[in-house]
Amino acid sequence: MAFEITTSAFSQSKPIPKKYTCDGPDVSIPLTWTDPPNGTKSFAMIADDPDAPMGTWVHWVLYDLPAEARRLPEGVPKQETLPDGSRQGLNDFGRIGFGGPCPPPGKPHRYFFKLYALDKKLSLPPRATKPQLLSAIKDHVLSETQIMGTYKR
Repeated sequence: MAFEITTSAFSQSKPIPKKYTCDGPDVSIPLTWTDPPNGTKSFAMIADDPDAPMGTWVHWVLYDLPAEARRLPEGVPKQETLPDGSRQGLNDFGRIGFGGPCPPPGKPHRYFFKLYALDKKLSLPPRATKPQLLSAIKDHVLSETQIMGTYKR
């Protein structure tokens, strides 16, 4: 079976509900995934918007999710280290944790939630940026999966 990520919040390529955006409570989207490849030691997640006017905008950086994890609940706390040891980095809003879609008025933007199965636990401290995370996972990705939703204001 392929390594796949899904959400109960929206279907692939469909609109993200306002609840998960800056126009609502701005809580993180609930995510679930299938069993990863053998040898997975941790997961990392990056959520970003490649349609932002000034280039790709990072909405969430999360890493060191335990290998046993198969879900992220709705409303993950916006704190550096979570109870399970997962760590959150800085998004492009300059904050820790999830920052929901908040595009300028106009055409819909695409939001990609990318999950990486890694062959090691990372040694990054909390508050890492997307470039730091991508550098740390280089040569350690066993598999990756993604889901994409859209949002328009």
